[in-house]
Amino acid sequence: MLSTQIGFSQTIAEIYKPISGVMSDSETMKIEGNLEGIKACEQYQQVVEELKASLAPELEMIETRIIRPADELMEVIKLIRKTAIKRDHKQLDYDRHRATLKKLQEKKEKTLKDEKALYTAENNVELATQEFNTYNDLLKTELPRLFELEREFIRPLFQSFYYMQLNVFYTLHERMQSLNIPYFDLSNDIETAFQKKRGGVKEQAEELTIVHFKTTGQKASRIGTKLNKYGKKEGEVTKLDPEPGAKPGIRRKTLESSDTPPPTYQAAMTSPDNKLLTPGQLNIGRSNSTGAAFSTAGKPKPPPPKPKPKNLTVQAEKATAMYDFEAQVEGDLGFKAGDVIEIVQRTGNENEWWTGKLRGVAGQFPGNYVKLGS
Repeated sequence: MLSTQIGFSQTIAEIYKPISGVMSDSETMKIEGNLEGIKACEQYQQVVEELKASLAPELEMIETRIIRPADELMEVIKLIRKTAIKRDHKQLDYDRHRATLKKLQEKKEKTLKDEKALYTAENNVELATQEFNTYNDLLKTELPRLFELEREFIRPLFQSFYYMQLNVFYTLHERMQSLNIPYFDLSNDIETAFQKKRGGVKEQAEELTIVHFKTTGQKASRIGTKLNKYGKKEGEVTKLDPEPGAKPGIRRKTLESSDTPPPTYQAAMTSPDNKLLTPGQLNIGRSNSTGAAFSTAGKPKPPPPKPKPKNLTVQAEKATAMYDFEAQVEGDLGFKAGDVIEIVQRTGNENEWWTGKLRGVAGQFPGNYVKLGS
């Protein structure tokens, strides 16, 4: 803010310094400006620079005691968010192993291979349960304590910030109240001081002749020679215009014209018995630049177009479900093991949620429940 005020005072000082003379001749250049205004801008700039130097320790204290501790707290919160995301991943693993175990338990006739898979599934469910409960219990126990510590940390932080800001604004107010620059009238409000400083500059500007000069457009007939409908001056004679004194309707003879006018297009295209002639009968040919006569006969037929390829569409990516997944909230895509799902959108990480379509229904599902390929 103070730096902006310094730039503002420098800009106003430059406005108060109009330069007259010839730029190419430095001897003719002279400053004809508001010297009192320029001096006031320089004094104001000096006051703001002193304020900036005196408030530097206060601003440094805000940086070290408020901003830096708040940044450190944000780093701690990022670690807590990572732990919460890991807990969600463990919950997905738990749901996946539980679905596999449920499927094996519901199987009526079990082979030896099924018994081994059932034993493995029970161990996986037990391990996934322990891991999920570890992260879940950790968050349930530590998050309330963290929120309490945050409250105890933020309350004095805001109090300190409030009093630091109050001290900064008090210093600014006191220094500006004691501002003693004769050019500025601080005894009146802003609008009254502006009108007083403005004085009779408006009346002085109105007295200048240049502000009353207006350009008015006039019609061409009033200011110059009249023009005809073809944009030519009256009386101007061109090659195709009739000569002065010539009878109306009689064309002037030129090298390009003849006494006998050319036949009309309809007359040229018809025979004596009023039948239309063909291009061959008219003996119309192309120009010598083309090198071929105009003729419709004897043209070879163009070759038939190549057949279009049968398959122009890109096959959508598909994935096969390895486990059952029940939709838990609106927007989830439920499926059974063995279903082939059309992938709509996915990431490179299988532990994230993907978007797919099955039987005309689109939704999200965990990526580690499926295997790419049909």
